[in-house]
Formats: sequence, structure tokens, C-alpha cells
Amino acid sequence: LTSHVAASEAVAFVRKLAKKHHSAALAQLASRMAAVSKFGAKEDIFAKVKGLIRDMISKLEANAQAEAEEKAYCDEQMSKTEAKKSELEDDIAKMTA
Repeated sequence: LTSHVAASEAVAFVRKLAKKHHSAALAQLASRMAAVSKFGAKEDIFAKVKGLIRDMISKLEANAQAEAEEKAYCDEQMSKTEAKKSELEDDIAKMTA
């Protein structure tokens, strides 16, 4: 009973964080935590919850890495584009002078 109350409090806390930060990932975590505490094994609810949290952290880290790689690519392409634009503007200036 005590672990069930603690699990309910943990779910409520994560839901509150999800609302505060407008986080779909935290809302999904809270939903999964609620399901585990309601339907999961009763011997160690928090072991499963810790696993869910670890999985979410891994997923978020992978997403952050992918976003960082995409940003680096976009930054590189923008730099090349700006350089080419400058070069073409110089060519136009030479031709029209």
C-alpha cells in the first residue's frame, strides 16, 4: 500500500512537470508510470518506473544528438550558401561596373 501511494505521488509529480514544461515526453512517461503502478508487478513498482525513466532519457539523448547533427549540417550548408552568394554578388558587381 505504501509503495502504491508513493507511486501515485510520483505519477502526479511527473504529470505536474509535464504540464509545467508542456512536455509530451513527460506526459507519456506519467501515463506509462500510471499503467505500471496500476497493472504491473506489485513487488517492485519503482524498478519498472526506473526502467521507464532510463528508456525515456536514452530516447531524449538520441533525439538531442540527431537534432545537433541536423543543426550542424544546416549551419554548414548556410555557410556555404552565404559564401557562394557573396561570390556571385561580387561577380555581378564586376560585370555591371
